[in-house]
Amino acid sequence: MKESGRSWPRWMAIAVSLLIVALGVAMLFKPYASLAALVVVFAAGAVLLGIGDLLDFRSNPSDRRELVTGLLWIALAVAVLVFSGDTIRILAALAGFGLIASGLLRIRSGWRDLADQRYTAILLGAASVILGLLALGWPDLTILAMSIFFGLWLIVSGLVRLWRLFRTEPSHHTESASGWRRWSRLAVAAGALVIALGLLAASAFLRGGEPTVDAFYDAPDDVPGDPGVLVRQEPFTRDIPEGAVAWRILYTTTTVDGEPAVASAIVVARENLPEGPRPVIAWAHGTTGFAERCAPSVLDDPFTSGAMPDLGPLIENGWVLVATDYIGLGTKGPHPYLIVEGEGRSVLDAIRAVHQVEEIETADTTIVWGHSQGGQAALSTALLQPDYAPEIDISGVAAMAPASNLTGMVDNLGNLPDHGAILGSFVIAAYSEIYDDVSFDAYVRPGARTLMRELASRCLAEPEMFVSVVETLLLGQSPWSEHPNDGPLGERLQENVPAGSFAAPILLAQGLADTLVIPAAQEAFNEQLCELGNQVDYRTYEGYDHVGVVSGDSPLLTDLITWTQERIDGLPPESTC
Repeated sequence: MKESGRSWPRWMAIAVSLLIVALGVAMLFKPYASLAALVVVFAAGAVLLGIGDLLDFRSNPSDRRELVTGLLWIALAVAVLVFSGDTIRILAALAGFGLIASGLLRIRSGWRDLADQRYTAILLGAASVILGLLALGWPDLTILAMSIFFGLWLIVSGLVRLWRLFRTEPSHHTESASGWRRWSRLAVAAGALVIALGLLAASAFLRGGEPTVDAFYDAPDDVPGDPGVLVRQEPFTRDIPEGAVAWRILYTTTTVDGEPAVASAIVVARENLPEGPRPVIAWAHGTTGFAERCAPSVLDDPFTSGAMPDLGPLIENGWVLVATDYIGLGTKGPHPYLIVEGEGRSVLDAIRAVHQVEEIETADTTIVWGHSQGGQAALSTALLQPDYAPEIDISGVAAMAPASNLTGMVDNLGNLPDHGAILGSFVIAAYSEIYDDVSFDAYVRPGARTLMRELASRCLAEPEMFVSVVETLLLGQSPWSEHPNDGPLGERLQENVPAGSFAAPILLAQGLADTLVIPAAQEAFNEQLCELGNQVDYRTYEGYDHVGVVSGDSPLLTDLITWTQERIDGLPPESTC
């Protein structure tokens, strides 16, 4: 690099370039260290980019673009530090606007350069604009977007600066005459654009997989005041088993606070049902998400989502299935995730509503099945039934790997690096929205608040959940500032443990290889139910994990059908208490 009186020392330019690369690497591999660290790294990176542009301007004062972009980057760094108390979402917006402004200025100046420099500037400018738009267009991925987009941009910018410093002929005109240098510079710019376009394609793929809630789930203007009233129904054909017919229904129910609401469900029955009323199986699904679009009836796989057992035996036996989505999934929320009152009422009112479907004749006999979250919901249904829906006859409850010991389950989330934070985000989102005494900010540390809200906005079955898994693996530490089992949240979790006196017999099933619902915690819950005088048939399954216990070759599936038929036939239940 030729140094004039206006140039800065070469060693300083090299040091700045190396620091830019180092900070880019730090942002890629330590995105969630802490909010303060992220702010500092982002501000430092912006300052170094600004200094780098100002160094280039001093070496080539005729190119005022470097002066403008340098001042913009430094102004951006100041803004980040001034607004550091706000969410990382603001930082991502600032990063996006900064990248867009820098890119547009680079494209504008490229038109005035020599031919090879023009193409390089335009390509780099286009890459910068695309990265900026992606940062703005992914508000639910703000932290990871900042780390990837801005981190990559720092690395590329630093390497480009180093290349410029170590080239043999620094003059613009000499560079133009050197073919291999011209093409290598162009290749770097093209590579940056390819990376940006790849990220854009990935963004389009992930966004394209989002399920869509249609107008069927909208509450009518004149919603009936009584719970359990069938509001509307229509045929449902997606992924229905052979030999079955189905409908999706909208019905009235009540929230945790007792306010009127609507919920949706799928009803499935065998074609050409035998004459006479048919027993009802009320299915309570496992976790699918917290967001409105996460209803099983909305998702591409409405039955495998939520870990529903194989429907073949149910259809063959001529039973009628009603599978609720719960309040807040499909319909307006919030979704009462792992909250007894909200989930239980959704199931009970779905049972009421299925008796109003004219195409089928249903019997009073009802068996409730549920897995995981749905296992807790199934138990909640039986707990609430005597007071909330005394006319419903529940002949048995099959709770499979239920989220029963909530404090024990939440305490175990820290041992699940791939999805512990995801499930925790559903818990804190639901409890903080439904209970006034539970504060989201009081339990989630500042650096993880945006991340936890983002995690709660995605469904387990959609492609974006892949990003959630990556985010949780990169998190590197607990998102909690206070343990969720302490304070108001801990008290609310404890009061939503579905334990009490049940009029119906219970099949409690647990896989012994389950790492989410720990077998020891389920054993303690079983003992609690027995101490309360309940009829519990507790069965364990060696080698089966949380989902495996209700799928594939699990012997529980055969046991479930046999146990259900015995309840329908009125046989006396067995008890392991």
